[in-house]
Amino acid sequence: MFPSQPNDQSQLSNAPLEAGYRGNTACAAAGITYRQLDYWARTGLIEPSVRPATGSGSARLYGFRDILVLKIIKRLLDTGVSLQNIRTAVEHLRLRGVDDLAKITLMSDGATIYECTSNDEVIDILAGGQGVFGIALGRVWAEVEGSLAALPSENPAAESEMTTSDEFSLRRRAKGA
Repeated sequence: MFPSQPNDQSQLSNAPLEAGYRGNTACAAAGITYRQLDYWARTGLIEPSVRPATGSGSARLYGFRDILVLKIIKRLLDTGVSLQNIRTAVEHLRLRGVDDLAKITLMSDGATIYECTSNDEVIDILAGGQGVFGIALGRVWAEVEGSLAALPSENPAAESEMTTSDEFSLRRRAKGA
């Protein structure tokens, strides 16, 4: 399905702590419902990279790349690609570094998803009659950046300090002691 080799995964683990976006913000930026987001998170299609849910009442925090993938999933669903094929495509994208995504065009005939990293690959797929539609991920990237610019983000490091404290510590901190 995807002829290109994924980049080394170590670059993902060395990424600095990024801003996190709550579920409602991620939904607004990706154009999906919260119900879809929750289902996809519970079934492992997309998991929040900044902070996963750790129990009842805890908020998931999604990173920029997560929201980019959510928007890609939405676009693929809108064009009729099955969720099973989308899962395969998302797993492949998960292995890639963020910078590479902007250079990819996903092509599909409705059943199979093809990854194209050059104009020649796009032309080859179209010439072979395999491509019915394409999604230029660089354009989706720009759309997500624009959407998130107007939406609130959170600092996960500051929140983790607050959530690890008990109620007494929080009151003391609020009083300025």
